[in-house]
Amino acid sequence: MSEPKPPTPIPAGDTYKGWVFKWTNYIKGYQRRWFVLSNGLLSYYRTQAEMGHTCRGTINLATASIAVDDACNFVISNGGTQTYHLKASCEVERQRWITALELAKAKAARMQAESDDSGDDFSLSCPPAPHGKSAAPQNSEVQSTLRTLGSKVEDLSTCNDLISKHGSALQRSLSELDSLRLTGEAGDKIRQVTERATLFRITSNAMINACRDFLALAQAHSKRWQKALQAERDQRIRLEETLEQLAKQHNNLERAFRGNSQSNTTLDSKGSAGPGKGEASDDDDNEFFDAMEEAPEFITVPADPQFHKSVSNVSGFNSEMGSDDQSLNEEPLSANQDSPSQDLVPVKKRRSRIPDKPNYSLNLWSIMKNCIGKELSKIPMPVNFNEPISMLQRLSEDLEYHELLDKAAKSQSALEQLCYVAAFSISSYSTTVHRTGKPFNPLLGETYELDRGQDSGYRSLCEQVSHHPPAAAHHVISSRGWTLRQEITVASKFRGKYISIMPLGTIHAIFEKGNNHYTWKKVTTTVHNIIVGKLWIDQSGEIDVVNHTTGDRCHLKFAPYSYFSRDVARKVTGVVTDKDGKAHYVLSGTWDEKMELSRVMQSSRGSSGAAGENGAEGKQKTVYQTLKAREIWHKNPLPERAETMYFFTELALTLNEAEEGVAPTDSRQRPDQRLMEAGRWDEANSEKQRLEEKQRSVRREREREVASQRTASQSEEGVPHDSHKARWFERCEDPITGEPVHIYKGGYWEAKDQGSWEGCGDIF
Repeated sequence: MSEPKPPTPIPAGDTYKGWVFKWTNYIKGYQRRWFVLSNGLLSYYRTQAEMGHTCRGTINLATASIAVDDACNFVISNGGTQTYHLKASCEVERQRWITALELAKAKAARMQAESDDSGDDFSLSCPPAPHGKSAAPQNSEVQSTLRTLGSKVEDLSTCNDLISKHGSALQRSLSELDSLRLTGEAGDKIRQVTERATLFRITSNAMINACRDFLALAQAHSKRWQKALQAERDQRIRLEETLEQLAKQHNNLERAFRGNSQSNTTLDSKGSAGPGKGEASDDDDNEFFDAMEEAPEFITVPADPQFHKSVSNVSGFNSEMGSDDQSLNEEPLSANQDSPSQDLVPVKKRRSRIPDKPNYSLNLWSIMKNCIGKELSKIPMPVNFNEPISMLQRLSEDLEYHELLDKAAKSQSALEQLCYVAAFSISSYSTTVHRTGKPFNPLLGETYELDRGQDSGYRSLCEQVSHHPPAAAHHVISSRGWTLRQEITVASKFRGKYISIMPLGTIHAIFEKGNNHYTWKKVTTTVHNIIVGKLWIDQSGEIDVVNHTTGDRCHLKFAPYSYFSRDVARKVTGVVTDKDGKAHYVLSGTWDEKMELSRVMQSSRGSSGAAGENGAEGKQKTVYQTLKAREIWHKNPLPERAETMYFFTELALTLNEAEEGVAPTDSRQRPDQRLMEAGRWDEANSEKQRLEEKQRSVRREREREVASQRTASQSEEGVPHDSHKARWFERCEDPITGEPVHIYKGGYWEAKDQGSWEGCGDIF
């Protein structure tokens, strides 16, 4: 698209159009946009074709300010929520726009002053965007104007009463002085003051009348503005309802089309493509994640009855599957459906409630609007958005369903064990579905122990080993034959409407029986509706659970939420394959409810489109014939009234319970977290600031020590950039992945038994 030659500026009220570069963000910088100046309104679009349906923004010039930065740049702002940083192609073009804008601003101001009850001031020539995106800034501007005007009217009314009251009192006092019949110079002075007071009274009466007229006019216009605002709100609601109805109708038509297509063929995996993703806006604030449904990678169908009658009748089945892998055929999963945690009766009764969450209102957007694009861990946040546990305790919550690892340790085959490990990797997300609160960022050197040796057979230890980037090392040892370790670094970005949290690092599970070593990673967590609406969490991505001993693997796919999808929300699917790529089990379910397991008896390749075609319609998909699905994991119910306790699970309620004998760096000892749990949020915010400032001081001192070491050695070789060393973990290269990680070096539980905490820093 070639840039048209800008027309000569014409008087405001007519239309002036042209291409101008608009600042979007620090990533994209200035982007070319099509601007239209008409009837005192400046609107912009991504392309000229959008003028008929999608306006990206509008500013009313009657209340806007226009400033010139340099030869080509200029700024337009309404003093509220809208500011446009613009750049013309040359100085001449910039002057043309400035002239046109100033003329339009002057005419719009005159029209606004002479406006009547027609409501023309608030009519927008720019078509409304979906979901009322253009109307929202206008409503906000009208509401702000109404509040300001109301305040000024109240001030004028008060001054009116005061002037009238004090003027009358002054006039009476002067009349009393005049009645004293003073002679000479004093009498002349009194008469002079009386004359001036009379003039003041006349002027004051005129001002009072003007104020009264203004008050009546303001009240009349206030009612008109309120009606206009209500009309805008009603229109937005109607548009939202219409859009929702269209989406439902589209979904029904899509399902009907797919149903007709599937009825014409057997095992036909062909499905109509979902609606394509809409084009994202220039400012990354119109991203629409659920506009397209992804087709499944494979299809499962019930196995032929012959497999149920006699597995051995299938040619080559025994040799391929192995005799030790038939425990999942028709019998319950292994022989250990009962949780091993029932073998021992808990020796300690733990709390089942915490103080209710206070009902404090705070606008998240007012704090985070200036933090777009920043690392989430570097944003100073009040405790109002937190939950009263630290990230170390949240990491320990992965052990909510530790019995899955207990069952895996007793499994008779590696493939069966892999199924339990995969279910365990999914179960750790079930606690996040309602948990929109942010855990406390651990201080450097902070630790957390979870000693459930007598209850559940495991002991867990976490330590914050790095602050920037934030990284936590975790080590769990179980007396029931397994070890779990991980080091997680959280990378997070705030993008305006949503927050993406990307855990980086590898999780390891090692079993004594068979010496099987498994690894996997975590998927991306997304928190939606940061600006408006109810916060909700989604998990999406693909991971592989790999057995490095046998070469078996389980590929898991967490499907992102899609409004138009016919599948259940939060769906997870997976296939367990051996080292040769042969499928043995299929997992399916949801990460917030349950997972089921099906034994694969036979697989075949099926076409999802016309033969010879390329692309999605011609993609070959695998069809698995499976036995009846069996439940391998289900979510525990939440405690009673969990919504008043941050939606904590039974395990989460006990994580911050005070215990004797823990390290002085344990998260339970953290004062701001303890104050927040008690509902004393103001004190918690003050304490949080104190702890963060203390940590900064310690870091600055540590950096000075490193700098002095470099100066003394005259070389940076061999001198670390940060002298902090973890207390209970040591940095080394992971023998499996080759990544630099922190691995538990021992000594913590021995120090706890001895009550000796030498070497632990004073971080609280």
